Amino acid sequence: LGNGIKHIVYIQFDNVHYRRDNPNVPSDLEQMPNLLNFLEQNGAFLTNHWTPLISHTSVDILTSLTGDYGDKFGIPIGNSLRYFNPDGTSTAAGSFAYWTDPLDSFGSNPTDTTPEMIDRQGVIHPAPWVPFTRAGCDVGAFSVANIELENTGLDITTVFGVNSPEAAEAKANSDLAAADFDGIAIHCAKGSPLCATNGKPDLLPQEPGGYVGYSALFGNKNVAPQISPNGPVTDLDGNVITDGKGHVGFPAGFDPSASQTLGYLGAMLEHGVPVVYGYIEDAHDDHVNDVAFGPGQAGYVAQLKSFDNAFGKFFARLKNDGIDQTNTLFIITADENDHFAGGPPSPANCDGVTTPCSYAKIGEVDVDLSQLLATEFGEGSPFFVHSDDAPTFYINGNPGQLTALTRRFEHEAGAATVFNPITGNTDVLTQRLADQQEQTLLHMVTADPNRTPNFILFANPDYFLFASGNTAHCVPLSSCSVEEPGFAWNHGDFQPQITNTWLGFAGPGVEKIGVTGAFFSDHTDIRPTLMSLAGLTDDYSHDGRVLIEIMTDGVVPATLQQHRATFSRLASIYKAINAPLGPVGMTSLQHATAAIDGSDGAYLAFLSELKAFTIERNTIAGQMIQMLEASEFGGAPFNDIAAQVESTLGQVVLSSVP
Repeated sequence: LGNGIKHIVYIQFDNVHYRRDNPNVPSDLEQMPNLLNFLEQNGAFLTNHWTPLISHTSVDILTSLTGDYGDKFGIPIGNSLRYFNPDGTSTAAGSFAYWTDPLDSFGSNPTDTTPEMIDRQGVIHPAPWVPFTRAGCDVGAFSVANIELENTGLDITTVFGVNSPEAAEAKANSDLAAADFDGIAIHCAKGSPLCATNGKPDLLPQEPGGYVGYSALFGNKNVAPQISPNGPVTDLDGNVITDGKGHVGFPAGFDPSASQTLGYLGAMLEHGVPVVYGYIEDAHDDHVNDVAFGPGQAGYVAQLKSFDNAFGKFFARLKNDGIDQTNTLFIITADENDHFAGGPPSPANCDGVTTPCSYAKIGEVDVDLSQLLATEFGEGSPFFVHSDDAPTFYINGNPGQLTALTRRFEHEAGAATVFNPITGNTDVLTQRLADQQEQTLLHMVTADPNRTPNFILFANPDYFLFASGNTAHCVPLSSCSVEEPGFAWNHGDFQPQITNTWLGFAGPGVEKIGVTGAFFSDHTDIRPTLMSLAGLTDDYSHDGRVLIEIMTDGVVPATLQQHRATFSRLASIYKAINAPLGPVGMTSLQHATAAIDGSDGAYLAFLSELKAFTIERNTIAGQMIQMLEASEFGGAPFNDIAAQVESTLGQVVLSSVP
């Protein structure tokens, strides 16, 4: 690979925070000094780093893997999807599914065969492992969304075939099949000895430029014999990795501990897999007893300590193998930051480390929107949501954006109030609303229009919302709200405490600048920066840009080395107008909410203005990213004058959000 890189280690956490959720309690990363110090001392640790919208595990990981927003790969709205059927009803579909699955991956006989990972051309989005395998590198994955098998249903038949022994095992014993085949994969370069035994054709029939003659290993049953020939793969503490149900293989529930993920990645690296991707569970939930921890609670602190120990062992083990920041690119980030929904700690001055915290009230507030809207407004029309802190509304019949039914639902959602059993207050539930036009601006409308909800409700982050279909009235109204102690951390919403996360780069070509929040980045920028550092190119365009601010002079693309300041200015304005969490996205979301809540006449005028603005924004942002990518990956000389013109146009967009 380029710039002296011999290995790439990519790790994405589910909710590990750099910020403090309680000012007295050290943050997650502060309690993981083996990781935090490694990133701060050996590379760049970016704190002004953001997710896409909706901010969720699947969307965040896939955005990071591809460098595109969800509207370009088909999954912009959460860890599960709904889609409209021709009759106007809606159906649930999973957003965790293998890369080449059709959309309806919950059943073995899908009713909607549109690609799960659909791009703007209506075909499967290019796969992230392809540039590496084409360059001769095997790519390993452990629990990373959609580049290995995610279920024992359609994923099994998609890869192995309907009449395969693997499909028969899945029917006979789904738990065993999950341990054997889910969550783990190695995508092999041509001629790789790892795939010589048990390799299956790695089928990407719609990949640009073709992808014929490549193989892959799917699941622990096929991967483990190649990377651990003397016995089962173990975690960093020497424990055999199991599903917790007696089966050797992938951990059940896709919640691997740091020791399990890092142990498996270490085994891959040590047996010739130079590029590895891994995912690690959140530390703020008790994954054994299925209850939530609060900041500074003893179990939470203990899990963070185990994470810290795992990273200490991981870095030491790799260094002993000759794998370290001198020859290996480390990229580590986190999905969305969860918001803690719970009461105050006891004692009030607890720090978690010397004085454990306890919580009398802990848990999100669950609200059934079907009952709430029926109770407060008499709403009886059927609808479904993707259950979330930011639920997506699918109204039966799929009424248009301007119909009386849609407008009624939007007004009801905007006016709904709820009782908070944690604080004792009555809260306005909705903080933002996004209709279909606003979703278009925020990169949430895909090439498959049936996936687009009628509108999205971004709620007070203390609440988790669902719709049961039960329209019985809540008597009293406060009974519509229930504190749920099993879950206390909400995400999916738009608030900075949820969407502002962190990103660390360390390795060849990365400047040792430590902690910085000097410039905005989001998950789309990870992929192009990785590709540039590795000296590779994707066979598609990105929404993100190369973070040359963290690169040493000799590693910045030659076309940009004399233009760093101008490039950075253009890139900054591009992100400001195009990123969902940038100024244009957040201002438009605020204005859209006010317009949706207003009169029909004012709303109609706003829609017309927003549509025209979105077209203008897309045109200018498209010109900008084309110029950026041409110099980043195409070898085109960077034109300072043209960049200044585009920057000026971008400033006009920034100042004219309707």
